[in-house]
Amino acid sequence: VNADLQFSFRDRVEPVYRQFTGLLLDERASSSEIKRAREVLEQLQLAELDNFFQENCLKSTSISIDQIDPHAAVFYPMILPDRIEVILSIPGQPVRHYVTVLPQSQVETVVSDYFQSLHPAYSSQKRLALSKQIYDWLIRPAEADLAVYDVKTLVFVLDSALRSLPMSSLYDGQQYLIEKYAVALSPGLQLLTGRSLEQTQLKTLVGGLTQARQGFSALPAVREEVAQIEKEMSPEVFLDREFTSQRLENQLEQSGYNTIHLATHAQFSSSADETFLLTWDGRINVKEFGDLLTARQQNNAETIELLVLSACQTAEGDRQASLGLAGLAVRSGARSTVATLWAVRDESTALFMSEFYKQLNSDSPTTRAEALRQAQLAVLHNPNYNHPFFWSPFVLVGNWL
Repeated sequence: VNADLQFSFRDRVEPVYRQFTGLLLDERASSSEIKRAREVLEQLQLAELDNFFQENCLKSTSISIDQIDPHAAVFYPMILPDRIEVILSIPGQPVRHYVTVLPQSQVETVVSDYFQSLHPAYSSQKRLALSKQIYDWLIRPAEADLAVYDVKTLVFVLDSALRSLPMSSLYDGQQYLIEKYAVALSPGLQLLTGRSLEQTQLKTLVGGLTQARQGFSALPAVREEVAQIEKEMSPEVFLDREFTSQRLENQLEQSGYNTIHLATHAQFSSSADETFLLTWDGRINVKEFGDLLTARQQNNAETIELLVLSACQTAEGDRQASLGLAGLAVRSGARSTVATLWAVRDESTALFMSEFYKQLNSDSPTTRAEALRQAQLAVLHNPNYNHPFFWSPFVLVGNWL
C-alpha cells in the first residue's frame, strides 16, 4: 500500500518462482516434480496479476485440463536464464516437459525481432524464419503427441516476453498454427470457469466510438463492424455521444446481456492505472471497469459469457503491457475475452468480427476458440489481409469452449 515500502516484484519475487521451477525441471524430473513445477507456474501467474492490481483480489480453484476439454492441450512455456522449458498437459496423459538450451538474452532477442517482423513492411522471409524458430522451441517437440491424442485446441499459459506474441502466427515451415488448431490464452487454469456456449442464447450489447476523441484517431469502420454484428446478433447499440461512462454503466446494469462488444480504443499496460477503455467523455481504467461488471453481476444472475474489445493496443515501449490484457480479462469477470495485441486496420477488423459472430450464431455448435479460428482464417484467406499483421493479433483469453 505504501509505495516507499513496496519492493520490485520483478526483481525480488518473480525470480524466486523461476529459480524454483528451474530446479524442479532438471533432466531427471519425475512426474510429480513436473506437476509441482506446473503448479508453481500457475501460482506465478496469480502473483503477477495480484501485483498488477496491487491487491490480493483473485480467487483460484485447482482444476485439471481433463475436467475441461478432452481435446485441448495446455502449454506452459517459461524462459529461464539458460534455457526455455515447456510443460505440456494433455488430458489422460502424464504431464511432460521438454527443453531448448539457449541463453535468455538470445531468446528475448528472437522474440523481440519476431514481434517487430509482424509489421507488413518487414521481410516476409525473415519473419517466417523467426516464426519457425519459435515454433521449433514451443510446438515441434509436441507435434507427435498432438496428432496421436486428437488435440483440436492449443491453450497457452504464456510467460514474460512471450505474452506479446500471437501464437496463432507461429509457422511450421508449411503453414501457420491457426491453420491446424484453434488457439486460446489463459492466465492459468486455476482462474478458469468451464462452460460451453451450447444452449446459451446470446444477448448482445454493443458500444463504441467512430469519431476521434482525446488524441485517439477516428474509427470510421466501426459503423460497418456494428452493421455486420447487427446482421448476426440483433444487439442493443450505442455509439459516439451516447457512449459515455455513465451510459455504459447504466446499460451494464440492465439484465440479460451476456455478450458485451466494445468497439473503442483500449490500451493495455503493465500498470493498472494505464490500462483503460476510451469513452466519449473520458477513460475507464481496468479497476473501474471491473467494479462496474462486478456490481452488475451482484444484481444480475446472468454471467457475461463474452467480452469483445475490437480496437486495442499495447502501451508503446512497455514490454510487459500484455499483462494488462490478462488483468482486464480476469477483472471483468467475463468467462471469455476477445481482444487484439495491437491496433489493427478497422476494415479487416470489421471482416473478422462479421465472421466471428456468424460462427457463434450458427446452427452448428462451435467453441469460442473455433469461432475465433474461423474468423482468423476468413481474414487470412482474403488477399488484401493475408499478412499476419491483420489476422493474428486477435486473441481469446479465458474459457475457449
